[in-house]
Amino acid sequence: MVASAMSTPKFCRGQSVCFIGGQGTIQSYQPEAGTWAYQVEMEMGLEPDFGRVGHETRVVLAEAELESL
Repeated sequence: MVASAMSTPKFCRGQSVCFIGGQGTIQSYQPEAGTWAYQVEMEMGLEPDFGRVGHETRVVLAEAELESL
C-alpha cells in the first residue's frame, strides 16, 4: 500500500465558485493528477426568446481555476 500526501479538497459540494467564463456551484469532485478536479454546474442566464434546449451546463475544472464567492 502506498501512502498519499494529497491535500484535502479546497471546495465542497454545494459551494458557489467563480472561474474565467462564469460562476456556478460545485456538484462533485475527485482526485486527479495530484490535485482535485471539480464538476461545476454553471448558473442559468436569462431564458432566451426561443426557450431552453436543455439543462444547465456542467464543466470540469481544476482546483487552481476556481475561486470561492
